[in-house]
Amino acid sequence: MKGYYFITDSGLSAGGTMHDVRCAVMAGVRVVQYREKDAPSGVMYREAHEIAELCAGSATRLIINDRVDIALAVGADGVHIGQDDLPYPVARRLLGPDRIIGVTVHSLDEAIDAERAGADYLGVSPIFATGTKLDAGHPCGVETLAKIRAACRLPLVAIGGIDLENVDEVISAGADMACAISAVVAKSDVPEEILQFQRKFGL
Repeated sequence: MKGYYFITDSGLSAGGTMHDVRCAVMAGVRVVQYREKDAPSGVMYREAHEIAELCAGSATRLIINDRVDIALAVGADGVHIGQDDLPYPVARRLLGPDRIIGVTVHSLDEAIDAERAGADYLGVSPIFATGTKLDAGHPCGVETLAKIRAACRLPLVAIGGIDLENVDEVISAGADMACAISAVVAKSDVPEEILQFQRKFGL
């Protein structure tokens, strides 16, 4: 896992979720995470199914935020869960051994616990203050990211308040991937914005 980590946001998107996902796949992102907090389950299923079709045959893996049931229903590659979602052992039991499970962590202790539990990657969040996730909590900073990098072998995805001006800091602190939602989906040229982040990772 390396490069820009794409998360959908229908509230911020200038062109719509499906347009954004098409752009992300076209730009060669390795991960698309479908995140939709407020839609009914039926809408989520239909949108996730369409995204799964967009990702099929490409190098882009589809991760569903929180919803193990939706991930199973559309044949997604995995899920991303937070500290207040289904516990990792339960998610793993439902998903089986082969699907990806990412876990959001806010501290070194949470990171170590998630790695020991068997997570496939860690989403370290929020690095900086962010307005795209109202329950994100206080920023943990690049210092915490660096501590997690020193202690954990898993791929690290830096999330929260990241843009082209500060992404070099998170890369230097050890992030394998970075997500910058508003810095991409709110812009008119989504593929170009993604490519600028990809270049920061040498891609």
